[in-house]
Amino acid sequence: MNYVDMEELTELIRNDMKPALGVTEPGAIAFAVATAEKHAGGRLKSVNVKLNSGMYKNGYTCGIPNSTRVGNMYSAALGAVAGDPEKGLMALSGVTPEDDQRAAEMVESGMVTVEMSGVTSRIFIQAAVVSEDEDGVEQKVTVTIRDSHTNIVSITQNGKEIFSKDQGRDSSQMAEAGDCNESPDETGTSEEEPEPLIHKYSLKQLVEYAEKVDINRISFIQEAFKVNMELFNYGLESPRTVFAHQLLRMNSNKIFSDDELRTASLLCNGAIEARVLGLDRPAMSITGSGAHGIIATLPLYGAFKVKNYSEEALLRATALSYLVCMYIKEYSGKLSAFCGCAIAAGTGTACGLTMLRGGGIEEMKDVINNMASSITGMICDGGNQGCVMKGVAAVETIWRSVDLAMNGASISWNHGINGRTPEETMRNMGLVASPGMTGTEKTIVDIMRNK
Repeated sequence: MNYVDMEELTELIRNDMKPALGVTEPGAIAFAVATAEKHAGGRLKSVNVKLNSGMYKNGYTCGIPNSTRVGNMYSAALGAVAGDPEKGLMALSGVTPEDDQRAAEMVESGMVTVEMSGVTSRIFIQAAVVSEDEDGVEQKVTVTIRDSHTNIVSITQNGKEIFSKDQGRDSSQMAEAGDCNESPDETGTSEEEPEPLIHKYSLKQLVEYAEKVDINRISFIQEAFKVNMELFNYGLESPRTVFAHQLLRMNSNKIFSDDELRTASLLCNGAIEARVLGLDRPAMSITGSGAHGIIATLPLYGAFKVKNYSEEALLRATALSYLVCMYIKEYSGKLSAFCGCAIAAGTGTACGLTMLRGGGIEEMKDVINNMASSITGMICDGGNQGCVMKGVAAVETIWRSVDLAMNGASISWNHGINGRTPEETMRNMGLVASPGMTGTEKTIVDIMRNK
């Protein structure tokens, strides 16, 4: 394919950019449960949620917006008590202290159960709500989500399907995958599924898009900087953040110093810390993840502020950052055992930074090789404060990879997982996660459960 469809790629970015309150997984769980509860009505009796390993792991100890509690069961309980399904990943934005207490009482009474359905990078949520109507008749509503955090593929009420989105595969298969050692679809793809849109393009074509697209068509990306900087500033004002304040001190107590790297790390990781603590401000997500969205944008914003790049240059670099992140994530799966925030979004940002510095396709190829050869094996052990340290490592690696590549130093294609082309390298990075780290995923979950 030689033709670059500017509008196609623009819409791909536009449709993927979504605000998300807190870590995306608690928001998705709450959304699923809230949707089921809305259809069930009556007096709530029980909530059961089945999750794929990535969902289960990412929400295991992460903070929940407007709550003093953490974890999957509380996310589900809050979704039932106060979730607004109309708000999608912002479903918990209206939670009150009274709601928080009611949710805690539900969990303590055993009304809420959460299970891991299987080890897979493919997003899966199945929320079953049982209620009792005025006549004492039980109502059971089950909502199934697959492949993206708000993609409802079926709703059943008392075993009767009331909504279905045909995706070529029975959604119940994931829930019935069996033992957690099994991985019914490790890659998150099947032969019947079409090639992801982003994979129709080469890196060269993605760069061509970022360089030539009408700047007015991607002006909506400005909203990502606004939303993510508001999250950062809110976190900096919070007494709950620790890393944000230390990173500020390390940046000469300035939000924007003359140190490009330290400024980028402060903005990026201050926002990540605020997000994983569940502070009441959304992040602008990409590929279904707030942290991906933060890493794909705020380091570039830091470079923009310190080096006085133009707003147009920033928008174009960020568009490229998003697309490269998407490219890798379509291979790794939306949720996996490796840190897509650092690896996929980090590589996207590294390409964007290269563009800001005037580098072209050859430099970006070298940058991708450097990124692939460094942090590809970084694990994801859920959405928690540890994400900050992964973000710190990611920003450091981005800057060093770009610095080296722009000065002619890179890891050649014949070493390690690097490929002959940047497309091969990005594919290989994704394959390390899925199917490569399926066993790692199970081990991480086992460790978390056995603490």
